[in-house]
Amino acid sequence: MSVTPLHFAADKDPCLDQIERLTHSHTLRKAESLCKLLRYLADHALAQPGVPLKEYQIATEVFGRPADFDPQVDSAIRVQAGRLRLKLLEYYSHEGTADDIIVEMPNGSYSVSFHTREKLRPVVLPQTNFPPPRSADRGTKRWVAAVLVLGLVVAVAVIGVLATELKSARKENRNEVVDSAAIRTFWSQFASGPEAPWVIFSNAAFVGRPETGMRYLDRARDSGDLILDHYTGVGEVLAVHELDQVFNQLKHPILVKRGSLFSLDDARNNDLIFVGSPAENLTLLDLPGSQEFVFKRIETSPHRGELGIVNVHAEPGESTVFYPSNPAQPLVEDYAIVALVRGLDPTRHVMILAGTTTIGTQAAVEYVCAKDSVAELLRLLALPSGAELKPFEALLRVKVTRGVPVGTQLVAVRTRKE
Repeated sequence: MSVTPLHFAADKDPCLDQIERLTHSHTLRKAESLCKLLRYLADHALAQPGVPLKEYQIATEVFGRPADFDPQVDSAIRVQAGRLRLKLLEYYSHEGTADDIIVEMPNGSYSVSFHTREKLRPVVLPQTNFPPPRSADRGTKRWVAAVLVLGLVVAVAVIGVLATELKSARKENRNEVVDSAAIRTFWSQFASGPEAPWVIFSNAAFVGRPETGMRYLDRARDSGDLILDHYTGVGEVLAVHELDQVFNQLKHPILVKRGSLFSLDDARNNDLIFVGSPAENLTLLDLPGSQEFVFKRIETSPHRGELGIVNVHAEPGESTVFYPSNPAQPLVEDYAIVALVRGLDPTRHVMILAGTTTIGTQAAVEYVCAKDSVAELLRLLALPSGAELKPFEALLRVKVTRGVPVGTQLVAVRTRKE
């Protein structure tokens, strides 16, 4: 395969189109973290060609690792990079054999390069009268056989190396949660009981039809209209998948239910994990919820009608309300909360994971499913070793790029009195 490097200034759009093709491919579409990494590396390569990326930069800006991230101790970024290289090889060996643009990630670097695939043109040779071929002698046959055997051995060795690397990356990634004391401690109240916790995801009520236009239900004027309640945000979908993976690795099942089908009897009899804000997960309005960071529709300009998070007991230097970025522009910043509260039955636990947008909700769940960010939260909560996690509330700032949460920062933490 012959390839030619692309000139970024002139060929940026085709490169971005190819990245979208990759992230929506069968090979990569289920690997959300790898898609996030690929988009970040591509944006960097196109914006700053030739400028190398550091492992620390990727860890903090893409995967939300804390400022004290140490690449010498934590190999998570190297593992993710290795997985991405293998996925790119897999894609271009199957789905992408006819793609015009090749995206490569060279070994030993955290950068991607773009190349065009040159189309091979048929070569017309001048007609020449050659003498008839002679039968190969025995020595030539032996030499050809030896070359074929050697080539087969090399191919098997290469496949073995790739398979070993892939197996190692998968094993390390799979064991990352299981081996994390922070993850086990954080989720112990939900993953140690005899019953599976319920994961309740938001599905807001709409009126209208997708083909003619939909909007949020306004109960003051839409009481008689047909209500659609079977739509949910992409962030909630990815969040449920993330929780399922964590609890699967903790060897404890979860049960999933949409908010509109949830009842107060469920709340009394189960530990609950709510995915989505009270603005869409309306069941939360009937349950004990957050008290320090509260979702509220703002009634004053310039944010009239927007959903914000009110900082009820703002400390010196803190804002009293946190809003996502301008709704008239592409989302670049959101806010989310992580809160552990007691249920209607005080022996039950309720975890609230919610952003002001679906992307913020996704980021909140990713934050509590990553061992480094969970360890950061537990340190700030000053939880003694072996102690049970007590009710708390945390506020997160989420950086968003092209509809993907690429960085999460812990803004404030409050413990709650019981």
